[in-house]
Parts: sequence; structure tokens; C-alpha cells
Amino acid sequence: MKREGHLFEKICDLDNIFRAIENAAKGKKHRRVVRNVMEHKQEAAEAIRDMLVTKQYRPKPYRTFVIKDGATQKERTIFCPAFYPDQIIHWALIQITQTVLQRGMYVFCCGSIPGRGIGYGKRYIERWMRRDRKNTKYCLKLDIKKYYPSINQDVLKTVFRRKIKDADVLWLIDVIIDSHRQGLPIGNYTSQWWANFYLEGLDHYIKEKLHVKYYLRYMDDMVLFGRNKKELHRVRRQIAEYIAPLSLTLKENWQVFRVDSRPVDMLGFRFYRNKTTLRRKNALRIRRRISKMRKKKTIPVRDARAVLSYLGWIRHSNSRTYYAKYIRPYINIKKLKEAIRNEDRKQHQTGGGGNRDYRKRDRGSHPAGEHYRGNAGGRDNVPVRRIPDAGTVSG
Repeated sequence: MKREGHLFEKICDLDNIFRAIENAAKGKKHRRVVRNVMEHKQEAAEAIRDMLVTKQYRPKPYRTFVIKDGATQKERTIFCPAFYPDQIIHWALIQITQTVLQRGMYVFCCGSIPGRGIGYGKRYIERWMRRDRKNTKYCLKLDIKKYYPSINQDVLKTVFRRKIKDADVLWLIDVIIDSHRQGLPIGNYTSQWWANFYLEGLDHYIKEKLHVKYYLRYMDDMVLFGRNKKELHRVRRQIAEYIAPLSLTLKENWQVFRVDSRPVDMLGFRFYRNKTTLRRKNALRIRRRISKMRKKKTIPVRDARAVLSYLGWIRHSNSRTYYAKYIRPYINIKKLKEAIRNEDRKQHQTGGGGNRDYRKRDRGSHPAGEHYRGNAGGRDNVPVRRIPDAGTVSG
């Protein structure tokens, strides 16, 4: 395999850093720290370039919080990196290395990859099940236990060295990996790419050594199809043996079942031979959200956005009866869109002032007027020009 070099100068290029600032700021421009960087983009980009070139970059401490994720309400600890400079540097790195990471990536490795989301995976599962009944007679479903925290950092660094030879890029990757005490932090933009990359070898092993005809992976969730149970049980054992040196283990809830006897539950849908419906927990979650929204006098913009998102799921499944019975009588799509437009208009008129809580939260991690070159805690004593607070800059 040919290794890639001469990447670091592209990462440090100001145009790449400008693009990274714009990408990192999407959906966050109401926050004070983000507005401050956007208003002084040139100085911020130059400071980031200098801290990379001189190798003085050190990630700031993560801000952590717990969320309840998805229909299962599973608790996840989120590690939020500072917007400046960490999130921007993550974007600058991925923008250049993305093509390198995708070069050997399995075509049905989905999730957190542009153009390969839930809709992409759904389309191919439906195609396989409906066009080739013989080779999709049985299904094997697998999941990796505590995937992100279980990733072995030393193994990940070794895998990167097989793909990239630029010593400066490898230094930056190592710095970001070492910023977290164990595995990869859920919250870094780099983590979703690197988590997919970590299992690239497994994807090729399943296709090229185990010869599984139909296999799809969505991050650490895997679905494999075969023509007999015995073969799929053998595949499961060999996968467990392969991932053991990677410090990974399979969850005990793996399943092998006949496709005609029950649906394949994957990607938030339930796949049958002749139709695709919503996962039961998702359908119940949507009904509960709409029921709560109906009791409110005004439509909160958060509820409006959520319900419109749910409608996208419904439209991409065979849920016409469900929609007619539980959704259509209780919502007005025009009013939902109007609530979102009104909120967007307010944000625009106030200059994106928006949510106070976000501003308070960011103020602690990046005080107004903080030095842009160097890092938290005064570790960099290089004299630099101070960027003024956004509120003190005149038009």
C-alpha cells in the first residue's frame, strides 16, 4: 500500500484553515466565542497556523456532559472540545486527510461519511433482500461492546502509520489521540472518521477472507446475510477472533435468524422482504413527541424541527397507515415551518444572539480577549497581538 506524504503543508494552508473555521462554526454562530473568531478570522487562522507549524498546539481540556441517546435513552458521555482552537484544527486535519481515509474504505461502511448515511444503507439492504432471496435467507446481527472507549490508542497510531508517512501529520494525530485518556472521545469531529478507519481491516477480512456476499456496517453495528445458519455462526466466531487484538469484543446480544420469520432491525427501520417500516421504539417516540406538542399553546421551535425530521423517516418507509392514524390528524406542517421561519428571522434580526445558555457556557472556556496563539493555562509565552472582544469592535 502506498503511503501518503506532503499533507501537513496543506493542513496549515490558510485557505484550508479558513474553510475549517466556516465548517466548525455551522450551527454555532450564535455563541459568543464563535462570533469572536468569525469577526477576526484572519488573526485566528494565522495563530492556528503558527501553533501547528511550531508544534506548540496542545488541546484544551474537554467539557463533558451526559445525554440520553435515541429511542433507547442510552446514557452517553459527550466530550466537547473547545471551539478555538481544537474544533477548527480537527476540521482542518480531516479536510485534507479525508480522501486518504476513504481510499481503502469498504463501500458499505456507512455512518458519518458524506453520501453514506442511513438512506444509503437502507437502499442497499432493501435491494439485497428483495433481489437475492437465496443469499439473504439468514441474517447475522452484531454490535461491538462500548466501541469508542475500547479503541486501543496504540493500535490506532500503528494503523495510521501504515497509511500516512508524513511525520508532522502523524504528530498532530498523536496529539489529538493522546488528548483523551482512553479510546476515542465521543464529541470530536475526528473520532467518527477514525472509528470507521479503525475497522477498515475488519471490513476487508469479512469480504475477502470470509467471502460474505452481503455485509453492511454502520459504525460498530453490523448486519451480514448468508444462505445457512452454520456458515454465519462460523463467521461470527472468526470476527470475534479478528477483533480481539484490537481490544474489541462483541456484545452478547448477537443474533442469527431466518429473514422470512422476522424483520431485520437496522438503521432505525425494520426490513421485510416486501416492505420497510419504522422501528417500534422510533414510532412510539414520534407519537409521544406529537402528543406532548399538542398540549402546548404555542409550537416550540425545537419540537417543530424534531417533528419535521421525523416526517422524513416516515416518508422513507412504508408507514402510510401509521401516518394517517397517528400523525396527520394532529399536526399542521405549514405551522411547523412557520414556527421555524419566525425563529430564524429573530436570530437574523438580533445578529444570531440566540441562546444565552450557550454564550455563558463558552464564556468560561474561552474568555473574551484571550490570546489566540498558544493554549489554555498560559503555556505559550510568545508575545502576540490580542484580539478584542466582539462587543468592543466598532462597525
